[in-house]
Amino acid sequence: MSVMDLRGLNPAPVTAFTRDGAVDHKANADLARWLVSVKGVKSLVILGHAGEGTFLTSEEQLDLIRTYVDAVGKQVPIIAGITGEGTKVAALEAKRAADAGAIGALVYPNHGWLRFGFQKGAPQDRYKAIHEASGLQCILFQYPNVTKASYDLQTQVEIAAQPGVVATKNGVRDMKRWDTEIPVLRKEFPNLQILTCHDEWLLPTMFDVDGLLVGYGSLAPEPLVEYLAAAKARDYNAARAYHDRLLPVTKAVYHRGSHMEGTCALKLGLVARGKLEHATVRSPLMPLAAGAEKEIRDALAQAGLLSGSAKAA
Repeated sequence: MSVMDLRGLNPAPVTAFTRDGAVDHKANADLARWLVSVKGVKSLVILGHAGEGTFLTSEEQLDLIRTYVDAVGKQVPIIAGITGEGTKVAALEAKRAADAGAIGALVYPNHGWLRFGFQKGAPQDRYKAIHEASGLQCILFQYPNVTKASYDLQTQVEIAAQPGVVATKNGVRDMKRWDTEIPVLRKEFPNLQILTCHDEWLLPTMFDVDGLLVGYGSLAPEPLVEYLAAAKARDYNAARAYHDRLLPVTKAVYHRGSHMEGTCALKLGLVARGKLEHATVRSPLMPLAAGAEKEIRDALAQAGLLSGSAKAA
C-alpha cells in the first residue's frame, strides 16, 4: 500500500448527531462528501477530540468509519483516532478500525500519561503494537507542552523511525520546542510529513509544515487550503491576509473558556454555513451560552464564508 499523501488540508470533522443524540449517519456522510469536494483536502480524520470520538461506543465508532468510507470511496483515506487506554486495548481498537475500512491511525497517548507522565519506551511500544496489529499507517501525535504526555525529542525520533509511522501531528504549543524539534525531525526523516494542529494560532507554524490536521478544516476548508498554499509559496503577506480574514472566526471558535468548546462552536458554524441542521453535542459537552450562535454567524459573515441565503437566515 502506498503511503498516505497528507500534504494539504486534513480536516478533523465533528460528528453529527440526531436531535435525540444518536449518530446521524446521513448527516455525517453529507459532511464527508462536502469536505472531499474541496480541492486540496487530502484525508478525513475522525474519532478525535473535535469529533467527540471518545464519547462514542465502540460500535458507534466502527459504524462511523464505515459511513465515511462508503461516502468518500477511494477519494481520500479515512484516518481513525486510536484512543484506548492500554497498549493491547489500543492495538485491538486499531485492528477493528482497519477491518472497518480505515487506512490511517492518529495515535493518541494513553490519557493517564496526561497526569502522571510516561515511562521511557512506552510510547514507542504503543505505536509498534498498533501498527503490527492493524497495518494502519500511523501519525505521531505530539501533545501540548503543558501536559505530561508531550513527548521529548528523543521519543519523537524513535517513534518516527518505526515502521508504519508516516507523519506527525504536532500541537506542542510551545514555539521554543517547535523551532528546536521540527528541524531535527525534518533532517532525520525527510519523508516524514509534518502537520500542524494549532487551530487557534496557525500562522506561526504554517510555514514549516507539509499540511494541516485541524478541526478548523471541517468549518473553513476553502480558505485554509489557500492559506496553506500561500505559506508553502513563502508569501507571508498573502498568508497574513488569510490569517486576518479568518481571525474573527478563530476567536469565535477557539478563543473560548475551554478548547473543548471549539467542537460546540464548530457545529454552530456548520449550521450557519448550511452544512448541519442543528448543533447537537453529546455529554460531557454542553451547548454554548446564549449569544454564541449569533457571534459565530457574524464572524463567518465577516470572513466571507456565508452564502447569501445563509447570511439572511
